[in-house]
Amino acid sequence: MTTRREVLAMAAAAGAAGLLARSGYGRAETAAWKPFRDTVAVDGEGGLFMLLSATDEEDAADLAAARASGLAGALLTVAPNSRFRYDVEGFEKTKELLANCRRKIAAHPDALLLVDTAADLERARRERRLGVIPRFQGCEPLGEHLDRVPLFRELGVRVIQLTQARRNLAADDCMEANDGGLSAFGHKVVEELNARKVVVDLAHGSPRTIAEGIRASKAPVLISHTGCRALADVPRNTGDDNLRALADRGGVAGIVFWPYLRTDRQPMAADVVAHIEHAIKVCGEDHVGIGTDCAIAPVERTPEYEKQNRENIQGMIESGWLKQKSADGVHLFITDLNVANRFEVLAGLLSARGHSDARIAKILGGNFARVFGEVWG
Repeated sequence: MTTRREVLAMAAAAGAAGLLARSGYGRAETAAWKPFRDTVAVDGEGGLFMLLSATDEEDAADLAAARASGLAGALLTVAPNSRFRYDVEGFEKTKELLANCRRKIAAHPDALLLVDTAADLERARRERRLGVIPRFQGCEPLGEHLDRVPLFRELGVRVIQLTQARRNLAADDCMEANDGGLSAFGHKVVEELNARKVVVDLAHGSPRTIAEGIRASKAPVLISHTGCRALADVPRNTGDDNLRALADRGGVAGIVFWPYLRTDRQPMAADVVAHIEHAIKVCGEDHVGIGTDCAIAPVERTPEYEKQNRENIQGMIESGWLKQKSADGVHLFITDLNVANRFEVLAGLLSARGHSDARIAKILGGNFARVFGEVWG
């Protein structure tokens, strides 16, 4: 039986590279939305496994997927992925992962760009490169040392999520029954992130963590990958009150591409659209984005993959992360958006439903880019 920690490690955007074989890197046969080429599209949580691998064996395939995606930017989880906590080994491992990420980006300047400022996203779009935004899911790499925030920023980290998959020193995760919110240390972390111009991300936070994080931050925050709890009542989704509070302070919520979007079966592209449209009604079009929490490359659904996927989904159901009654047919991606240029295809679906080009451009990445500009300067 897969353990909860194994499930969560697999769930992390940067984890379990061996489980996701790649194929179908080409773009969809027809352009789904004509303005896409001129749009700064940003995935609020997107995996590019080559950047976390010490080998170069799969670089060509991932680079092809990055090019085909048409994305100008993607937040890449470098650490901690529920794998280590606060010790020296974890700190050193994080620095090692960041160094490897930077090495890989530097080795492929024709396809990749390390994002330093918000202006780099427009540069990446113009030059048809993927802008990589290193981030942490969980602030464990900081340990108890706030002076590590400027150190990690210097190493490229531009976004730090307070917690993922468990309670830590800063805050409670959404799966904690007590919902303790931010700790005193967590308030200091938010203050330091603001001071050092690092974006605060509240994804995975408990309802109280999200509410208190929004209030504590002097700058707009993200809930980088989530769903709307009004449509699917699962812990990982965000309630309307917190979505409104987020919007009131200038933040952005990214709609995830995971099974959290439904409680009865596998969600499809129509469910992604439904959550986007609900978020627009609650937040307004200036505060909604997309954070797929998926690999940029499409998934090859081999028998081996399907077997491992079913085991992981079953583990998530038993742990309370999902409310589907059966793992049959449920996947950790949107099966009818399993193409590299899924943002372009989704834009076409939104356009067909009457959303304006200006609104679609905001949702695809303009809103994230605005927050980055406001925080990073």
